[in-house]
Amino acid sequence: MNTEKTAVHFTDKYLISPTNPISVNLIGAGGTGSKVLTALMEINESLIALGHAGLQVRLWDDDVITNANLGRQRFFECETGLYKSVALINRINRCIGSNWKAETVKFEKDKFGRLPENARATVTITCVDNVQARFGVAEILNEASYRRHYQDEPKYWLDFGNSQDTGQVLLSTIGEIKQPNSEKYQTVASLPFVTDEYGELLKQSEQADNTPSCSLAEALEHQDLFINSSLTQMGCSLLWNLFRRGMTEYKGFFHNLKDFRTHPIKVA
Repeated sequence: MNTEKTAVHFTDKYLISPTNPISVNLIGAGGTGSKVLTALMEINESLIALGHAGLQVRLWDDDVITNANLGRQRFFECETGLYKSVALINRINRCIGSNWKAETVKFEKDKFGRLPENARATVTITCVDNVQARFGVAEILNEASYRRHYQDEPKYWLDFGNSQDTGQVLLSTIGEIKQPNSEKYQTVASLPFVTDEYGELLKQSEQADNTPSCSLAEALEHQDLFINSSLTQMGCSLLWNLFRRGMTEYKGFFHNLKDFRTHPIKVA
């Protein structure tokens, strides 16, 4: 009797046994990004304990910390006025002795259409609050992938997005990832960009009012207190499984914190 094979994506082998720490561009240091950075620290320390080279993270955000960011995001009153990326990276480096980097500019092309410096990374993670920024990242990743380098070759894009009490995390490959021969599984080499597969959904989910909040109380009217941390834990678990298990049956999920439902998305 024929049984249908389970579809899986096997992690690119360089992520499993790298010669140097895996380069990660984390774009956005707000409600989700600040928490994802902490999760990346935990993944890094765990990988190193297992004999892996770990991660080398570069955090991108041109915003400064305001009173509205305190409480829901991982900032303190004494840090108001500082760049979010600088405050967070300094804190992580002091904590674990790493040499992670902060960028105080947006991850976008300049007025001449040139890619940002240090745009290439093996893994790109987006925690941005508007759809236009996602499409800009997709364009940069597409262009960066055609520039052949042995170091920091783009492999994966993990995107976090949310509204007030719902959200999604979606994993894409940047090009095809070579898959091993498998009699047990149906291997999937390419996971489409979130902007290609879910572009219209992302546009519909974008909130109509994107003006900055002036207080924590006002910010909570736009986003529930725990939607960011809820997405972070589950989304970073997906990333961790790429390293730890070397494969995944899922490329993301839709999450509804209001009624505590999560719908996983299979790779095929």
